[in-house]
Amino acid sequence: MKKIEIYTTNFCPFCVKAKSLLKKKNIKFSEIDVSNDEALREKMTTMANGARSVPQIFADNVHIGDCDKIYKLDQEKKLDKLLGLE
Repeated sequence: MKKIEIYTTNFCPFCVKAKSLLKKKNIKFSEIDVSNDEALREKMTTMANGARSVPQIFADNVHIGDCDKIYKLDQEKKLDKLLGLE
């Protein structure tokens, strides 16, 4: 199983939606709240190739994408492999 991290902020509906998909797939993940920590947000942005929006999801420190991206990957049947489920 890969180490899954999701960078979030408080009261973010896209973060809730992304976490919901991961929970539905029984994926254990670490949530990193960047709401009040500019250094963490900068780290996330660097790891996400410049993306500052949340959520940003990573598997073993490899950027997967945001909420829309993981739902698209799931529809295309590609997400499970990226998350280490296959």
